[in-house]
Amino acid sequence: MCGIVGLVSQVPVNQTIYDSLLLLQHRGQDAAGIVTQQERKFFMHKAKGMVKDVFRTRNMRALPGNCGLGQVRYPTAGNAFSEEEAQPFYVNAPFGIVLVHNGNLTNAQHLKLELFHNDHRHINTESDSEVLINVLADELEKSTRGKTFTTEGVFAAVRQVHKRIRGSYAVIALIAGYGVLAFRDPFGIRPLCMGRNQAQSVMLASESVVLEGTGHAYERDIAPGEAVFASLDGQVSAQQCAEHPSLHPCIFEYVYLARPDSVMDGISVNQARLNLGEALARRVISTVPPSEIDVVIPIPESSRPSATQLAQLLGLTYREGFVKNRYVGRTFIMPGQAIRKRSVRQKLNVIASEFKDRNVLLVDDSIVRGTTSQEIVQMARDAGARKVYLASAAPPVRYPNVYGIDMPTVGELVAHGRTVEEIRQIIGCDALIYQDVDGMKEAIGSLNPQVQGFDASCFDGVYVTGDIQAEDIARMNAHRVKGEELDSDTSRLALPNQQED
Repeated sequence: MCGIVGLVSQVPVNQTIYDSLLLLQHRGQDAAGIVTQQERKFFMHKAKGMVKDVFRTRNMRALPGNCGLGQVRYPTAGNAFSEEEAQPFYVNAPFGIVLVHNGNLTNAQHLKLELFHNDHRHINTESDSEVLINVLADELEKSTRGKTFTTEGVFAAVRQVHKRIRGSYAVIALIAGYGVLAFRDPFGIRPLCMGRNQAQSVMLASESVVLEGTGHAYERDIAPGEAVFASLDGQVSAQQCAEHPSLHPCIFEYVYLARPDSVMDGISVNQARLNLGEALARRVISTVPPSEIDVVIPIPESSRPSATQLAQLLGLTYREGFVKNRYVGRTFIMPGQAIRKRSVRQKLNVIASEFKDRNVLLVDDSIVRGTTSQEIVQMARDAGARKVYLASAAPPVRYPNVYGIDMPTVGELVAHGRTVEEIRQIIGCDALIYQDVDGMKEAIGSLNPQVQGFDASCFDGVYVTGDIQAEDIARMNAHRVKGEELDSDTSRLALPNQQED
């Protein structure tokens, strides 16, 4: 999962792209990068770290020009600690292209061999985004060979890209001297939208909150399979480039990934979470009588809308019982030291008075490995809770995600191959209530009838691209993001959160 932005303007764009990346920081905290163009020359700075740490005044001064791209990275493939895999990526032919990508290609290894043997292109990293830019460059070279540059040639290249690559991808590319190209996979799995400001600057971004936060009026989402080209003078052309597009966005965007103040594919993220809370309330009633619950407490942060709606519908008291420490530093492993797993208690502190002598219903957005839930339940007991019930606004996560979310392998998922009662025993709560898959889809899908379905593969095991088998998942797990540090934090709270910008 990453956050991407592209901007064509008549004034310098470096500050606006920087501000946009701050608004997208929840989508990736591993690395950040910006590229701008001035007189056909690209200027780029990218590095590991948070946006505020990657870019200093001297870096911003070295990014002139009126158009550019930016990306924040949360790696799901390749090497998390490689500076080379920070985006944007660059190829010098044809024309000169820089590209940012959000998503995950499911056939990247096959394409890498194809690029080498057939197209004579060298891939220097393990990043699927480098594969993608080379496929785009190869098809753009074929469609424009011996011809002048036209948008039709660009769209012809995108049509061929759709035929070659598989998986999820929202892409923004800057073609030197011509403009910005954006396109989305035929299922619209990963989000991408467009807007303008009063000066007719054209912005493309992962979430609508970026448009609003930088003074651009939201116009529309890029349709699945569609390509949009914004020329340097702000003229926009668009064309459907996929043969059989259908809108199946990733449902986990609404459950957890996106900011609550964003609207994606016509669905308010905040309203989606309120609806999930309403559906979850009905599930709670069937498991635990509301009269046995003294207080509803959310597990920070993105479960709050669901928890508040649930509490209101059931007529229960809502309280904040956890305080999140936003400034936990990294764990340093020195030679000779044992590997030390980061405890949830370093990131959350309980307000004991909200738990003491009460039957508490904890509400989380989802449960992945279960280790964090286990520790939080114990924290509630240690604070004096009589009984601890746990409700998840999402169904059990039983399957790995292959479309750009760094879900664990099957063996690490607490719900895989287990009943709800077996999961409850592992977590240690007095009752465990999950959302059901159909209820989740209905709660969110009802907000926009034009959505034809969702990628809910981590919940139902159905992969919308139709090309994923067990052996594919095993192969992709082998190429999951690799690191070189031993203190990796794999708890639920280690995922980026939209409230921490």
